[in-house]
Amino acid sequence: MNHVDLRLYAILDPERTGGRPLDRLADAAAAGGATLLQLRDKNAGTRSFVARARQVKAALAGRIPLIINDRIDVALAAEADGVHLGRDDMHPADARRLLGPEAIIGVTLKNNADLAVLDPALVDYGCIGGVFATASKNNPDPPVGLAGLTSLRARAATSGLPVGAIAGIDAGNAADVIAAGADGIAIISALFMAEDVTSAARQLRGLVEAALSRRTR
Repeated sequence: MNHVDLRLYAILDPERTGGRPLDRLADAAAAGGATLLQLRDKNAGTRSFVARARQVKAALAGRIPLIINDRIDVALAAEADGVHLGRDDMHPADARRLLGPEAIIGVTLKNNADLAVLDPALVDYGCIGGVFATASKNNPDPPVGLAGLTSLRARAATSGLPVGAIAGIDAGNAADVIAAGADGIAIISALFMAEDVTSAARQLRGLVEAALSRRTR
């Protein structure tokens, strides 16, 4: 199992950036304290996605890992640090075989069925969601809410994996999400739609750190 720091998991989607360059936004997020960055692009062609991934990787300059959403081929071509897989994406066992033991592999956790196949021999982290309603992604499943997050996180604890939370999280509820058991927050719009991405990242990271500190007292 690879160590993965989920405290501020930045998810960069070109549809939620206000049209600004992805490499500059990635750089700004890392400068503000993001601990992991995922590049998500549901609409790009393969060549375009690979080119964007390479630009983002260059901007990060090794400060934090770069994860690619869904696309094993893009992760390989861009030499990213890993992938994040949904329930309908490639099976983690196949992704691990293709990417090797050093790659970071994360999975989405929506319900108990997803938890039942959470295998720490194959994956490095999980992300529970959606916690709240969000405009960043079409999600046919209803939000699990804070109570659902707490319940799913407790069940995931047996895996020993770090588990984050995603969907609808911002500065107003980040502390509550951590208090409910998440090891970190995955942020899209509240980070990359902000006018000052570095300041937004710094604020969110501070809220996470404070909440984690209160949880361990």
